[in-house]
Amino acid sequence: MGVSKQKIIISLLVLAGIFAAVPFGLPRFYVYLIALIITTGLLSTSLNFVLGFGGIYQFHHGVFYGVGAYGAAVTIMKLGWNPWIGFIVGPLVSAFLSVVLGVICIRLSKLYFGMLQISLGSLLWVIVYRWYSFTGGDDGIHGITVPRIIETPTGAYYFTVLVGAVSMFTMYRILHAPFGSILQGIRDNVIRSQAVGVNVRRHQLIALVIAGFFAGVAGVLFVAVDNSVFPDMLFWTLSLEITIMALLGGWFTFLGPMLGAAIIVLLRTFVSTVTDYWQLVLSVLLVLVILFLPEGILGKVFQIWNEKKRDKEIHGEKARGMDYAGGKEHQQVLRRL
Repeated sequence: MGVSKQKIIISLLVLAGIFAAVPFGLPRFYVYLIALIITTGLLSTSLNFVLGFGGIYQFHHGVFYGVGAYGAAVTIMKLGWNPWIGFIVGPLVSAFLSVVLGVICIRLSKLYFGMLQISLGSLLWVIVYRWYSFTGGDDGIHGITVPRIIETPTGAYYFTVLVGAVSMFTMYRILHAPFGSILQGIRDNVIRSQAVGVNVRRHQLIALVIAGFFAGVAGVLFVAVDNSVFPDMLFWTLSLEITIMALLGGWFTFLGPMLGAAIIVLLRTFVSTVTDYWQLVLSVLLVLVILFLPEGILGKVFQIWNEKKRDKEIHGEKARGMDYAGGKEHQQVLRRL
């Protein structure tokens, strides 16, 4: 095992230990807050799967989050099914909706794709908002029954951490598989990808389904943490918010959306206790990031890291070249003697 792999494994074990110790060292409110950050970060990462890595303008990604949450809630509360079955149904319903909307929208490109998706997503929001007998209307559904093992805040937290970690790892592996490489190639140059025989629409549709599924997983995690759902989860403003999270953290990095989610959730939680205009603080921060850090916070960190690593390699090559030149001169002197 290489030194780099050992460092990665040690870092992951330390991180797992920290997350495992959170409920024992922090008050209940902060445990809930961390679970909410993980849920929102997973949602933003699933958006970035198609936006940052696929170049697909999915402007209403929040609708899959809301449908996943409502799918679980309705299955449990209205149909009376086992909560575990409801937790499985939610992401599957989101994935199915991704197929339907994807087939309709995938023929369009860039901005037109996003505009049509916003229109169709808003239609779903209206249905959920007005269908009182089935979705609870504008009141939503509260007091959702969850499995006994995650009824407590600590149980819900551990469930969120475990499912969130597995979901993040799965998306990471997909992006680093051949499918992920092809998806990023389509993002960079659609025409060239088509020229080498790539079925662009099929790969984009699969990416949309994967992103929609994990958005549904995030919706189920919200149900587990909050035990409620409400129509605002399908409203377009949430989609805008998670897009800002991806841009803020770094939309060409895998962990950037998670960082952006942490920043925005913490801003909304703590700055709102000081002023009602916390969105103004967020707006100023976002403008500064766009002007000075267009690649996002984490993207800038990686850029600086790569530049230092490159400079170190260049200096090493120069040093080896000087040693080689010095050795040749020494050999020539010995020959003369």
